[in-house]
Amino acid sequence: MSLPRLMVAAPASGHGKTTVATGLMAALARAGHTVSGHKVGPDYIDPGYHALATGRPGRNLDPHLVGEKRLVPLLLHGAAGADLAVIEGVMGLYDGQIGGDGFASTAHVAAVTRTPVILVVDISSASRTIAATIHGLMTWAQPPVDVVGVILNKAGSERHAEEVVRSIGDRLPVLGTLQRDDGIEAPSRHLGLVPAAERADAAAALDRLAAQIAGAVDLERVVRLASAAPDLRETPWDPSVEVVRCERPGGASETPAFRSGLPSGGNGAKGARIAVAGGRAFTFRYAETVELLRAAGAEIVELDPLIDTRLPEGTTGLYLGGGFPEMHAAELGANERLRRDIRTSIGRGLPTVAECAGLLYLCESVRGPEGPAVPMVGAIAAAAEMAPRLTLSYRTATTPTDNLLSRAGEQVTGHEFHRTHLTGVDDGDPAWLMPDPAGVATSTLHASYLHTHWAGHPQLAQRFAAAAAAYAGPDLRHHGDREATPGLVDLAVNVFDGPRPRWLDRALADSITDSDSYPDASAAETAVARRHGRGTGDVLATAGAAEAFTLVARLRPWRHAVVVHPQFTEPEVALRTAGHAPGQVVLTHDDGFRLDPRQVPDDADLVVIGNPTNPTGVRHPASAITSLARVGRLVVVDEAFLDDEVETLADERVPGIVVLRSLTKIWSIPGIRAGYLLTEPHLVADLRALQTPWSVSAPAIAALVATSTETARDEARRRAEELAHRRDHLAQGLEELGIETVPSTAPFVLARTGRGSREVLRSLGFAVRRADTFPGLDDSWVRISARRTPVTDDLLGALRSTHPVLRKPVGIRHSGATVTPLQSTKER
Repeated sequence: MSLPRLMVAAPASGHGKTTVATGLMAALARAGHTVSGHKVGPDYIDPGYHALATGRPGRNLDPHLVGEKRLVPLLLHGAAGADLAVIEGVMGLYDGQIGGDGFASTAHVAAVTRTPVILVVDISSASRTIAATIHGLMTWAQPPVDVVGVILNKAGSERHAEEVVRSIGDRLPVLGTLQRDDGIEAPSRHLGLVPAAERADAAAALDRLAAQIAGAVDLERVVRLASAAPDLRETPWDPSVEVVRCERPGGASETPAFRSGLPSGGNGAKGARIAVAGGRAFTFRYAETVELLRAAGAEIVELDPLIDTRLPEGTTGLYLGGGFPEMHAAELGANERLRRDIRTSIGRGLPTVAECAGLLYLCESVRGPEGPAVPMVGAIAAAAEMAPRLTLSYRTATTPTDNLLSRAGEQVTGHEFHRTHLTGVDDGDPAWLMPDPAGVATSTLHASYLHTHWAGHPQLAQRFAAAAAAYAGPDLRHHGDREATPGLVDLAVNVFDGPRPRWLDRALADSITDSDSYPDASAAETAVARRHGRGTGDVLATAGAAEAFTLVARLRPWRHAVVVHPQFTEPEVALRTAGHAPGQVVLTHDDGFRLDPRQVPDDADLVVIGNPTNPTGVRHPASAITSLARVGRLVVVDEAFLDDEVETLADERVPGIVVLRSLTKIWSIPGIRAGYLLTEPHLVADLRALQTPWSVSAPAIAALVATSTETARDEARRRAEELAHRRDHLAQGLEELGIETVPSTAPFVLARTGRGSREVLRSLGFAVRRADTFPGLDDSWVRISARRTPVTDDLLGALRSTHPVLRKPVGIRHSGATVTPLQSTKER
């Protein structure tokens, strides 16, 4: 395959390789050539300038990162469609990996790719000695590097340049001479040049540079030299082939541990939607990273953490590459909504890869070169600060344990390039051993300082894409009625399963008869106010709690909304639909799923909590909830299951507290969306202004009036007592079978029956509510509604015949406890 190409090299760093190489690319492109830009080594910044110069992705060629055999295939892949490739070298011509005898040097890559070399030499401090330097560079190596020309840089005057050219003589063609011009040099800082994406003047500066190169360098001769490069026999690198090779048993890049867990087929990650960080703060990533993910079947969407306030809709994976978060810390920290969204999503298990800058961004805080520490995402319990020295080194890393990207014992090559360090890392296992432990890794998160080139280790991309495809996250729109399909005993829906009172049925029927005018909810609000001993201005009738959550979500531009989980997910859905990125306070099993008010962030301006909570059944003291109220904060309490009125906040006005009630459960009317909220009159007025006219139907109004009478209150107490007896009977039966439960005050019980138990129960004819759609729970838990004694006894009988308290199989390890699953009917 013919590919005209040249390598731009120098005696040492600082001679102007990047300036000349980028200028050549830009000048040749403006002369009508389609130019492909490449960089020797792991550098990210120079390829950014190459991309700006050529209009094509900048590429890297590094034998340490990708192996010698991939250099030519990657060169051909990157240059596809181009008529000329310009490769910028690294450091001095023969400088490579320390202790590697020139491995990964410019000369090494030039030899492997059979690329002619143009030298760029800074002549500002010498004249005739330049000729000796060039002669040494041309002849020192055996076999010698194919040096075909030289460009002289930073000449002090024409006379000075002429002296150097005369000393070189006919040893080597002088292709051009550049005078001193500081205006075309890119500014630099602690990690080298400022990336092109961060410079508003980059394009204008490049235009000046291209014009200067075109005027000073013989471009036609440069093209002739490039065209003389020998043909290449290798096949271009193909990300699709690399992905298939990873998946195929025995593939060159896979390990046995990986092979056993891979989906088959090149689109094994179909359905994955991976957000890739970019913008000014995240400018470092290899072009092949995205190409491999796409080849694996993933959709790639851009994310700019400086601008975007939420992860893209439908995100199933997050890639945070390198860059300069320490330089943009204030802007990143100010984007609170995105930080909360990412923290919440990672907490839910969103597959996330973070390299270097990404690692810093996920920490609790970052302190830049100047100023105080700035809060970051907070997904990793560590702080990042500037270090006294730059860390710059090639690495070979070993994986200590299986994790999102790698498998125990697997080795990868990479590099470190940072001037920060972390303090206080204590989350998860190390990502790598280099040889010291480094980074943080779990089954869903991989974060470290190590940069890896996935073209050299394509299995990393395939694993990440596969994990993103498998990730669904909690289905916040899932409800128990999806479980209760025909033919199954319904233990999933929390609706009282007895007949409705005749007086309620009669009121509903009459409302249909009288539905010849638009509904007016004022009578219902008056009845509800009387029931709770409050003024009518405190009451807003709603189309169930769902409408109330939607109104609250739209009430204000919440800066930091927080939902206490695990609980009913409708409020979070409402907040997200309204454009917010709510945070989560996730209560834990170790603490009995009980709220400690100190868990709620001080800056939260909206807090939503259920009491008792669905699905745990835990009831929080009214005093704990009222302690959350403060100036500038709204606390919304969902009392959907508080039928016995114990710990209720409905009967008194508490500033900053909104109480929601629903008639669905206790009165068995899920098809009639009837509910109300109670709060201060000014808030009721603001919420009413957001309400769609006539949203509360005539049957819902009739139900609100009918269930607010003293007769209805007596019936509600009787039903609450009956449900308590049913619940206690269910809980006692489960405990006798050795099944762990959460002490409940609601008409259901959260039980840990083991992973896969819900499907087994379905095969036995019982529908229970899955729990893994509630943030903070997994599929070892199910929620079981309290039914009449015979129905519960049938369930307990089925459990007794299958539950392994009678047979002792190997348990499943989960959250520090061994959970023994139900056995399927096939096993029985």
